[in-house]
Amino acid sequence: MLLRGTFPWARLRQAQKLLRLAERYGPDRINAACARALAFELLDVGRVEAIVRTALERAPADGAGGRVVPLPGRFTRARRILMMLDLTPDLVRRLKRLRLGGLLPTLPDRVTHARQGNLSHVEFLELLLQDEIDRRDSHGLTLRLEQAAFEETATFEQIVWDSPVSFDRARVREFFSLHWLAQQENVIFCGPFGVGKTFLACALGHSACRAGHRVRCVAVTKLLQATHQSRTDNSFERELRSWLAPDLLLLDDLGLRKLAAQQSSDFYDVLVERHRRAATIITSNRAVDEWVALFDDPILANRALDRFAHRAHQIAMEGPSLRTASAPSPPKGKRRTSESAASRG
Repeated sequence: MLLRGTFPWARLRQAQKLLRLAERYGPDRINAACARALAFELLDVGRVEAIVRTALERAPADGAGGRVVPLPGRFTRARRILMMLDLTPDLVRRLKRLRLGGLLPTLPDRVTHARQGNLSHVEFLELLLQDEIDRRDSHGLTLRLEQAAFEETATFEQIVWDSPVSFDRARVREFFSLHWLAQQENVIFCGPFGVGKTFLACALGHSACRAGHRVRCVAVTKLLQATHQSRTDNSFERELRSWLAPDLLLLDDLGLRKLAAQQSSDFYDVLVERHRRAATIITSNRAVDEWVALFDDPILANRALDRFAHRAHQIAMEGPSLRTASAPSPPKGKRRTSESAASRG
């Protein structure tokens, strides 16, 4: 059957796979599985393998109605859904072809709800479509968060607004409306280590992901390492485009060390190319007026920072390190030892 038709060689790989399945499971089981697949008018070797794995090859099939009579014992989720709803394999196949296979796990509950609530056909359809929208939105958010690769897991709900760190709280709250992101503007968080700059930046990035924006988070040192390594295979332009593509780029920890000549040029390219095209957040332990000294070339520095800072909302943060405050205190015995050692010193 597989090799019939005008172009039999197009299915040689499937035929070879079928032979390998026969070696693994035995010819009798594979022949029975093939017969079952043909009863449903299927010429899919992958489906034959699935039939054998779930031990369905001996289960009878009603060829007229296309309904499977399942074997007793352990059932997969898909088989339970088919059993509960009396769905035909053709309907399942059509849902999957339309990329609506995600509806299958919720169908039993939705059918029960529709029957109990006497929903009309239109209301039932609206319910199913909303389920699919919610599922795709959730899946899309998961993918965007994975692609963002945030330094910290932070959300707006996790922010402690009454921390001892001093900053313009009202203004930062306003940032979460993302008006600046819509205008392709920038945000700068400056302050000493441990005051929560990266946390607030990641929380803003998380909100942007929720709103459907593409976000990417990276330490400045890693960004410059990536652009440097891209020159080994002349892929710098492609690497640069990958940093220009996100709606929001979060650059963490600018100012840890001075930039070399090539690093200054690469960082300049990123900032200037993103100017008025997309939003950027930078966190730094240095004030903005100290950034020029980080560049190898002051001309590049002044031009890049003039454009970037001109469209940037700056938040200065001051206060004790939150990491030090939240660090566990040492046991009492060790504390006395360290205190006595300090007094001796």
